[in-house]
Amino acid sequence: MTAIVGLATAGAVHLGGDSAGVAGYSLTVRADAKVFATGPYVMGFTSSFRMGQLLRWSLKPPEPDTSDLERFMATAFVDAVRATLRDGGWLRKDHDQEEGGTFLVGVRGRLFCVQDDFQVAEAADGYAAVGCGAGIALGALYATARARRTPHARLGLALEAAERFSAGVRGPFAYVTGEAA
Repeated sequence: MTAIVGLATAGAVHLGGDSAGVAGYSLTVRADAKVFATGPYVMGFTSSFRMGQLLRWSLKPPEPDTSDLERFMATAFVDAVRATLRDGGWLRKDHDQEEGGTFLVGVRGRLFCVQDDFQVAEAADGYAAVGCGAGIALGALYATARARRTPHARLGLALEAAERFSAGVRGPFAYVTGEAA
């Protein structure tokens, strides 16, 4: 349960995330943020706090290849993520197919979503959301797309909407920005 929202603007990627840790009907407001920066990357995760800890503290992602960033993300970056999750005991295998978790990643001013099956998606709209509050947050990001609001304000509204209408989303909200190099 979560709401992670991302927005790519000219030269930067902005992420916001909630603080809910949910197990069944139990909810803990966590002190450890679901959004963070590591090197040139900003990331925000759902799925598991353990997966997020591995991405934050164990992943040593390669330096981005900006000549073909989409290809780099789908190959070298994902290969590093898979190895980190495997070494950390988080990678699952079902019928010879590896599965991880879902997270947003921003790098060099572009926003990507890595899915459970390690596909890498880049939304044409320049914004994305993951977690149980994703649909609500995406609606808020769409509704504010033409508004004169800062990226932080747009993300904040999206997270507030998700908190209001999803039982698995709670503040306080954390934010991180990664600049394009």
